[in-house]
Formats: sequence, structure tokens, C-alpha cells
Amino acid sequence: MNTTSSSAYNYKVVRQFAIMTVVWGIVGMGLGVFIAAQLAWPALNFDLPWTSFGRLRPLHTNAVIFAFGGCALFAASYYAVQRTSHATLFAPRLAAFTFWGWQLVIVLAAISLPMGWTSSKEYAELEWPIDILITIVWVSYAVVFFGTIIKRNVSHIYVGNWFFGSFILTVALLHLVNNLEIPVTLTKSYSVYAGATDAMIQWWYGHNAVGFFLTAGFLGMMYYFVPKQAGRPVYSYRLSIVHFWALITLYIWAGPHHLHYTALPDWAQSLGMVMSLVLLAPSWGGMINGMMTLSGAWHKLRTDPILRFLVVSLAFYGMSTFEGPMMAIKTVNALSHYTDWTIGHVHAGALGWVAMVSIGALYHMLPKVFGREEMHSIALINVHFWLATIGTVLYIASMWVNGIAQGLMWRAVNEDGTLTYSFVEALEASHPGFVVRVIGGTIFFAGMLVMAWNVWQTVRHTQAAEMNAAAQFSLEGVH
Repeated sequence: MNTTSSSAYNYKVVRQFAIMTVVWGIVGMGLGVFIAAQLAWPALNFDLPWTSFGRLRPLHTNAVIFAFGGCALFAASYYAVQRTSHATLFAPRLAAFTFWGWQLVIVLAAISLPMGWTSSKEYAELEWPIDILITIVWVSYAVVFFGTIIKRNVSHIYVGNWFFGSFILTVALLHLVNNLEIPVTLTKSYSVYAGATDAMIQWWYGHNAVGFFLTAGFLGMMYYFVPKQAGRPVYSYRLSIVHFWALITLYIWAGPHHLHYTALPDWAQSLGMVMSLVLLAPSWGGMINGMMTLSGAWHKLRTDPILRFLVVSLAFYGMSTFEGPMMAIKTVNALSHYTDWTIGHVHAGALGWVAMVSIGALYHMLPKVFGREEMHSIALINVHFWLATIGTVLYIASMWVNGIAQGLMWRAVNEDGTLTYSFVEALEASHPGFVVRVIGGTIFFAGMLVMAWNVWQTVRHTQAAEMNAAAQFSLEGVH
């Protein structure tokens, strides 16, 4: 078998994406804390259009999903595909273009969304010129990734790469179909779909942005980094293949559960509910496979905070993928729909699963791509783990309590059929939960600042060591 030494891998683009993952994580999560504070204390909107919750909220979601999450996926997939294929990245200049192109997309989002330039589609708010740029960058990403798979020096394609590949192809399809629009000006367009059809296409996209961008992509990450950090093989390779095919077959049909009790035909709502419930099986199969990979290595959790990040992310993945199908049941959805329970569910997945598995992967990757034995401070990784865990629990618990209280108050009626509570009364009852959410988010954000310091010290000392080595080499040359 022909192998490639680690020094031959293209780590430059991995380093760039890894560093920007931390940067955009701080920006996106800091913005999240700010808009959470706006809901608790509305004066923080400052009565300005571009600092209002309505404009900053889509900026927050785009920054966390596509800037933080996207950069993490680029970094992890470029790192893992080289090491599992024993081949350097295909088309290195195109790989470099994907980095700079993706950063340009993010900067354009940061400019356009506060200005109010939006298509008003959830997770697809960016206007048509930026959509075209996203398409060009994404096609380039696919060429680099699949080109590397084609030139691999091993016959086998590791299961993590199947997940990365399916995420790349499906997100391309979702983006193209949902963003079909008619431009009116440079900053305004209208969807080619109308009414209930537009809603159906949007939530086919919206839920599968979760299903493939935030699930399949990060499962590719999990299948590489959990076995590597644990020093154990995947518990069941056969289960990982079943997990892959079942997940990508079922997930694509679950979108209609976002549209219960709307103008969408009832059969479509029911189909979305059934598919969401069936989806529980492959989701838990993957979670169990990841957890059981630690068989014989559970003792490492006592001393390895990176492994702790990865394992706790799996626990949150299992919890979120149980909660989601339950919330898709129509009778449960009648209570949860439009409430903060949905926000709690989203952040159980976003903070507990996506952010934690990304952070664990970054802590594993960064020393290797910068030529270090380990991160600058393992103790700081431990501090970060507890800040992230406590922050996540406070966040989602406050939203669960708020959501159930809101659902019960909104549906309470008097004997004469009038509503027992006004909307404002439900809002007042939610205020303590809003405050707890700000506290939880702030704690999680503090963990990201700790990470940034740790990463900075790791990179700085690496550069210093390289400069010293270069100086030593030049001195030896003189003598």
C-alpha cells in the first residue's frame, strides 16, 4: 500500500479554516448573547434598524451555522480526507479559493443582513448575488473533496468520508432548489415559488440544512475524531454503514413537521411526522456506535477533556434526535409550536452537539497541523469543557421551562371560551427564563474566549519554535 507522509499533506488550508472557526465562533456566539439580552431587555435594540433583533437574529444564525460550523466542516473534512486517503488535497489552489471565497461570503452576510437586505427565508436569507458566490465556492469544495477521494492511495473509502460526501452533495441540491429566485435589484429578489409551495420548499431546505449541514457533516467529523482521540476502532463498522444509508434515505423527508397546523396538506404533515419518528432509529444507531467506540477506553475520560467534549457531544446528539421526533408528533407539536421549547431544542443540537464536537475536533487537529505534541494548556481545555457544558444546560433548561409555560398559557381558556391569559402575560412569565438564557449563553461564550487564548498560545509558540529552528539552521550554515 502506497502511503503519504504527514509532511506531504496540505495543512495550510486546514490551519486557516481551523483558526477562522474559532474567530467566527466568538463573533457568532457573542452576537447570540447580545440578541438574547435584547429579548430580556428590549432597550438594547437602541431603536436603530440595523441593531434591531429582527436584523441581528439572522446574522447570528448565519454566523454560527455557516461561519463557525461551515469553517469547522471545511477544516475537518480537508484534514480527514487527506489522512484517510493517504493523499494530499486535489487542486490546492482551488482549496485556497474555497477558504477566501467562504470568508467573503461571511463578510458579505455581515454587511447585508444588518442593512435589511434579505430574501426572508430561514437559514437562506442572503440575497441572490451572494447565493451565486456560495454556489461557486461550494462546487469548488466538491471538486477538491471528491478529487482527493479519486486520487486516494487506498482502495477503501472510510465511512466518515461517505458522510462528508453526502453532506456536500445534498447541501448543493438544497441550496440550488430553495434559492431559485427572480432578481428585481442588486439587493432584492422574489422566490419563484408561492404560498404553501414556497413554505414546503423552504422547510424541505430548512430541516435538511439541519439534517445534512449540521448532522451528516458533523457525523463525518465524529466518525473520524472519536476513534482517533479514544485510540480505539469504530465499535461496529457494519452499524456505521447502516447508519449512513438509513440516515440519508430518511432525513430528506422530515421537513413538513415544521408546518403542522398550517395550509400545508394534512397528508404532507403526517408524512413528515412519520418520517421524523422513523428517523430516531438511525440517529440513535449512530449515537450508540460512537459511544460504544469507547469500550475499553472509558477510563480516558478522567484525564482527557478533548475526549470528554466528543463524548458529551454524542450525548447531546442522542438527546436532540430523540426530542426532535417527539416534537414532530402532532399532539406534542400543538403545545411546542412557536414556543421557546423549539429554541431550546435547536440549541441542544447547536451548542451541545455541533459546537462541542467541533471544539473537540479542533483541539485534536490544531496541534497536529501546527506541528505540536498537544495544545498549550490541557487545564484550559478542561475549564472550557465545564463552561460549555454548564452554559448549554442552563440555556436549554430555561428554554424548555419557558416553552412549556408558553404553550400551556396560550392554550388555556375560560369556561366562556375566552383566553385565560393575554400574550403579554405569557411574555412576562417568560422573562426569568430569558435572563437565565443570557447567563447560560454568556458562560458558553466565556468558554470560547478561553479556547481562543489557548489556540493563540499554541500557534504563537509554534511560530516561535519555527523561527528558532530557522535561526539555528542558518547559524549552522555559517559555521
